[in-house]
Amino acid sequence: MDVRCYRIGVLLSVSGPYGIPARSMADGVRIAIDQVNADPDLDVRLEPVFADPGGDNRRYHECAAAFLAGGIRHIVGCYTSSSRKEVIPLVEGRDALLWYPVHYEGFETAANVVYTGASPNHHIVPLIDYLVRAAGNKAFCVGSNYIWAWETNRIVREGLLPHGGSLVGEHYLPVGDTGEAIDAIIAAILDTQPDFISNALIGDSAYAFFRRFRAACQAAGIDQPSRFPVASSTLTEPELLAIGAEACDGHISSSVYFSSITSEANRRFVADFQAHGLPHVRISADAETTFVAVKLLAAALQNAGSDDPAAVIKALSRLRLDAPQGEVWLDPENLHAFLTPRIGRSRKDHTFEILTEAQGPEAPDPYLVRTMPRWDVLPAPVLRPVA
Repeated sequence: MDVRCYRIGVLLSVSGPYGIPARSMADGVRIAIDQVNADPDLDVRLEPVFADPGGDNRRYHECAAAFLAGGIRHIVGCYTSSSRKEVIPLVEGRDALLWYPVHYEGFETAANVVYTGASPNHHIVPLIDYLVRAAGNKAFCVGSNYIWAWETNRIVREGLLPHGGSLVGEHYLPVGDTGEAIDAIIAAILDTQPDFISNALIGDSAYAFFRRFRAACQAAGIDQPSRFPVASSTLTEPELLAIGAEACDGHISSSVYFSSITSEANRRFVADFQAHGLPHVRISADAETTFVAVKLLAAALQNAGSDDPAAVIKALSRLRLDAPQGEVWLDPENLHAFLTPRIGRSRKDHTFEILTEAQGPEAPDPYLVRTMPRWDVLPAPVLRPVA
């Protein structure tokens, strides 16, 4: 059998303010590539070319441009939405594909992007529904000051309206900020008394917030997890370790994957992590959905017989993957994945107890046109004639 080797770009900020999830994504890439390259039934071999932009959006542009100039047609990576938006015009201009493997805020489709992470109907909307039932309808939103948090908190705001809910506060921090502004946010939370905190902080800012909010509640004699639950669509197992033992438990996370899933496919995935010498706490949704992206890419290359993006996308429409989270496939209309939503609660051992789980994969709805039609939740506009 003739073997075809393809270079793929891997664009991940394994250094910088959100290095922990990016390193987990890199783990998923390596495990998937090792499986692909060892599979005797595939005539495809993948050669990864890694670049680390260090969390600098300008470097994402530079690194992606270098990949494309070197003849690479498939790039796996980007963690933040701002970095993804830096890369999209480049892949569109060079007829390449970006494989974006993490959860995001939605309200985007691009002909040159394959989205294997969660759409907002997979992780943000289920989280709102769970919190209204379990905690109440008054939210305090915190986030890193860029598009992911802005859009996530907008969805939270609109999602609360049908339940008679509202935001009692909304604050943003620069990405990576761990300064005194966190203490001011905590003081505002204690003053406004929300039912829950919707957290869209990422990386170092999030870890500092979790630690200091827990300490402030303890100092006030408050059991933080029960009185002020913090809920995220980004919190993963490796980040619980970064938060620290004193504050990592009792937090709510919405995700399509937790390492505590008991399926046979997930047991194999966990075993592969251990075989690579990686600790269990490095396993996360970021690793799993990146693993899924690379496995789908390899299968599509095999079926297409080339790395031509149009042929690869056509091949994707025929593929289904038995992934660690459950069966995954792509919607050919929007190139987003069918995924299985879950809600988990963090534990001291840096894992999650799964609280709720969908019956199976759900169709992606990146614009929430089916899940949460905007005119059903927004107040009707009041119009008046003007002279």
